[in-house]
Amino acid sequence: MSVAAFSSPGTLADSVWHQSTATIDWQTASEVLRQQGNAVLPQLLNTAECAALAQLYGHAQEGTFRSRVVMQRHGFGQGEYRYFSYPLPDLVAGLRGALYPHLAPIANQWNTAIGIDVRYPAQHADFIARCHAAGQMRPTPLLLQYGPGDYNCLHQDLYGEHVFPLQVAILLSEPGRDFTGGEFVLTEQRPRMQSRAEVVPLSRGDAVVFAVHHRPVQGTRGPYRVQMRHGVSRLRSGQRHTLGIIFHDAE
Repeated sequence: MSVAAFSSPGTLADSVWHQSTATIDWQTASEVLRQQGNAVLPQLLNTAECAALAQLYGHAQEGTFRSRVVMQRHGFGQGEYRYFSYPLPDLVAGLRGALYPHLAPIANQWNTAIGIDVRYPAQHADFIARCHAAGQMRPTPLLLQYGPGDYNCLHQDLYGEHVFPLQVAILLSEPGRDFTGGEFVLTEQRPRMQSRAEVVPLSRGDAVVFAVHHRPVQGTRGPYRVQMRHGVSRLRSGQRHTLGIIFHDAE
């Protein structure tokens, strides 16, 4: 299946992905997110969809991407990534619009737990309208490419005042065949404690939902927030591609 195999967003593209994401066990995913700040959605994309997206990195038509970032130039690590332009490819737009309604209630629960007044609307288009009204108009979904020796430093994807607290990364390459090393890594910093690291095993087509910058943790005196960061360990061999879906736009 090609990346543009679906109709334009708002028609068949949204319909297909809303049906697909509705089959996910969101109750379990929500509970796992509550417990550890990340949850794996197995085989969200099939092999053909992963291949089509990965091939876009070096063979996309002009206008598919708005910018290319070489990580070592900015101290972000080693490797590179490209941000998509609007209009997003149908597959990317469909996924972004279909995942958001399942994540918005979780995001609202998190904000309630840690005393943040911001609430997120039910539909992604309404949240994007909020971002654009505040001057955050640049799309943030991206493709990342790593080669031997490449890595991504621990970071948080904050692009302006309006931040949706969950994001999704989908592995487009097969570990052990396309590449070795390159594990997805999360760290959690609790107050007055040392950081805790977690490696999230992924197969090709798996998605991981994770906290953008903080999440609530239940303490003896009630919920408190912990800071989260994510990155990718050094690639030992081969090439690794990832699709990142961030739900807020950038300034």
